[in-house]
Amino acid sequence: MAEQGDVRVLIVDDQIMVREGFAFVLAAQPGIEIVGTAANGRDALTKVDELRPDVVLMDIRMPEMDGLEATANIVASTQETKILILTTYDLDEYVFQALCAGASGFLLKDTSASQLADGIRLVAAGEALLAPSATRRLISEFTRMANASSTPNCRPGAMAGADLAELTGRELEVLMLIAQGYSNTEIASDLCVTESTIKTHVSKVLVKLGLRDRTQAAIFAYENGVVVVGGAR
Repeated sequence: MAEQGDVRVLIVDDQIMVREGFAFVLAAQPGIEIVGTAANGRDALTKVDELRPDVVLMDIRMPEMDGLEATANIVASTQETKILILTTYDLDEYVFQALCAGASGFLLKDTSASQLADGIRLVAAGEALLAPSATRRLISEFTRMANASSTPNCRPGAMAGADLAELTGRELEVLMLIAQGYSNTEIASDLCVTESTIKTHVSKVLVKLGLRDRTQAAIFAYENGVVVVGGAR
């Protein structure tokens, strides 16, 4: 039975066995409520509008409307629903595009049930599900596309007009660490302050730069030279 405060999850995948499998294992995880499933991106848009889930587990390659287009549409229509991409390979060429479209992170489909549930809770709480290694792959892909003169579509909303001069010195430090894939706990330890202080800094960074979440913050930091690929802070 669902309880108040449970994270409401919509599962989107074109394979019925995958949808039902994830629904079955996640329903047994504490704090998770499966509110519905969808077979493609178009169906997902309808279900998000109807069910208002906290998190959407989104496959990428689907008929009628793929996960990239669905993610972009959902992000444009609501700030409340977060997108967590599910992919077979961590180097999937579409993962980068999905994150640029507004997804809050990605997980592999062979992730354990407990890890998947932890990831869902993390994204629902406003964190970006990007470990340092995943962040490096993200930025490496961005650099490859830039060098190939292919302009990534990573500037949704106010991101294009954001001004680094709005940030304080400490907020800039926090942005650097976000871009390197650090969690709030890790940033707090690195800067020798409390985690609640870091949460406040992160919120201010996102508001001042007009960004949706930490994933956009990481992309923004690399695009604007706050940190560089392979560079140290």
